Amino acid sequence: MSAVALHHEVHGPAQAPVLLLAGSLGTSLAMWQPQLQALTDRFRVITIDHRGHGTSPVPPAPYTIAEMGGDVLALMDALGVERATSAGLSIGGMVGIWLGAHAPERLERLVLICTSAYAPPPERWLERAAAVRAAGTAEVVADAVVARWFTPGWAAAHPGEVAAHRAMIAATDPEGYAGCCEAIAAMDQRADLPQIRVPTLVIGALEDEALPPEHQRLIADQVPGARLELIADAAHIASAQQPAVVSALIAGA
Repeated sequence: MSAVALHHEVHGPAQAPVLLLAGSLGTSLAMWQPQLQALTDRFRVITIDHRGHGTSPVPPAPYTIAEMGGDVLALMDALGVERATSAGLSIGGMVGIWLGAHAPERLERLVLICTSAYAPPPERWLERAAAVRAAGTAEVVADAVVARWFTPGWAAAHPGEVAAHRAMIAATDPEGYAGCCEAIAAMDQRADLPQIRVPTLVIGALEDEALPPEHQRLIADQVPGARLELIADAAHIASAQQPAVVSALIAGA
């Protein structure tokens, strides 16, 4: 399958080092709003919508992580970006792992946030894909998904932020959402981890139920020289719940 021309936004100085921000399954590039002010002082920040997400095109599913990585490389080529720091959360980090293993010459650094190289059982992703397709909308899974994205206390104190993230899930094209679920179901990048030679920071959240810290520990143990940081008082979308901490880690990785 040919690469998709990803919808993206560019922020910050034109001559600054480039930082790519790639988000979670069921989000748009709007999820990175909490990071922009802190990071655009020193980076040319490019936020992206994965294929099938936000306002990016929706090719026929299923998708693969390799195809999604190819989309990012095509975007870099289109923008004339030779090298960049790749920071990705959840499926965005899965795409980052692929880039680190298969296109290291395009990366300055790699930041992997609340993500995994292997997220079994595949049935949970395939069942979610089937549910979204059957309903014709990702809204059918939105409540269950967003409930695992934030700690209960933070969610209760920030209903507006929770509602905004739920709305992102509900607005995601059902075929795009299902296709990305299938990409995760088929993914096993564990053998690629020791081949990554890009400076790598792995960030986990101690209360992440979606992809708990053992997933990040495995990555950090297998990527040569990788550094692991575990954040307290945060769940899966740590970039929203602990924006200052995550921004500082990305900036200083």
